[in-house]
Amino acid sequence: MTPASTGTRLKALRERRGMSQEQLAQTFGFRNHQTIAQIEGGQRKLSAEELVTAVQAFEVDLDYFTNPFLIVGEARFSWRRRAELEATDLDAFEGKAGEWIGAYRELCVTTGCGLSPIVHRLNLTRFDSYEAAEAAGEGVAAFLKLGAVPSRRLAEAMQEELKMLVLMVDAQSGISGAACLVRDLGAVLVNRNEPVGRRNFDLAHELFHVLTWDAMPPERLDDGVGSGKIQKRIETMAEKFASALLMPREVLANHQPAEIDHDWLNRTATALGVSSVALKWRLVSLGLTDADTARTFDDRFLSRNGAPDGHRDEVPPLFGRRFMTVMAAGIEKGQVSVRRVAKLLAVSIDELGELFDEHGIPRPFDM
Repeated sequence: MTPASTGTRLKALRERRGMSQEQLAQTFGFRNHQTIAQIEGGQRKLSAEELVTAVQAFEVDLDYFTNPFLIVGEARFSWRRRAELEATDLDAFEGKAGEWIGAYRELCVTTGCGLSPIVHRLNLTRFDSYEAAEAAGEGVAAFLKLGAVPSRRLAEAMQEELKMLVLMVDAQSGISGAACLVRDLGAVLVNRNEPVGRRNFDLAHELFHVLTWDAMPPERLDDGVGSGKIQKRIETMAEKFASALLMPREVLANHQPAEIDHDWLNRTATALGVSSVALKWRLVSLGLTDADTARTFDDRFLSRNGAPDGHRDEVPPLFGRRFMTVMAAGIEKGQVSVRRVAKLLAVSIDELGELFDEHGIPRPFDM
């Protein structure tokens, strides 16, 4: 662990407890807060004795300071969740998600997979128009060469072209996705159990947040409750961006029929990997139909793109091939043990092997 990482984690603990640097200095027996400032800034290491003091004072495991996969204190998250989800459940899941992201980042470096030193950003601010956000969405789709069905290649292109991490995860009901920004890496998590249209929209929505985080930092919780006017505008811009990325004007022009009906909306939305309701309002935004006409369509017949009761969309493999490839490289090169990866992913060793199989990755260990 570097002094900077240790200091960042100590600062996170101090702030979580509502302590000042002066109060923490007293805990350690330092004369003044300057020593704490140096530790938190990475200019001074914690001695072994001081580390024990910190563990005892904050009642945390030593692993909190020694685990290289943790990104406590340096990661920024923005979660899409329903308001009824308990905050403690979200906190627990964020801890797990942070360790997945941290493990990926650490093993990318130690195995030579590498992280990109180039950070892509969108030149947008909250003062720009919704039309500008839509134009950015179409521009990103064109830049990434997503083709006639943008949703099909989006996750792959985000990882290959933008060097982001995309994780398909099993999240509690109520969590649909998240964006995370940490040093040298942007990541997007998507609840793989959501309907395919929701998954794709969340992926594009969170991509917007990663690309605009510095100019328009999102709130940690996007639940539609209690957000101020500025945050609501940022979220609307993200929705406009996502809609345009997944349904560019040129793509929809090739699908445009003489007459729009429920059946056409459901068929076309399914082909594009979006929801029928999202498609309906994208047509309005493009001027291909009007709002009054859109309101005549009964959303009950557009639910789940008209799929019959009991239909369940195909669920993508857990985590993702790129993530699992890096885990395999870490095992093969001795940077992490099989047992630790299994524990990290909350699976048995047998299940870990099956997970590699599912992604078409040779098992990096003998069963």
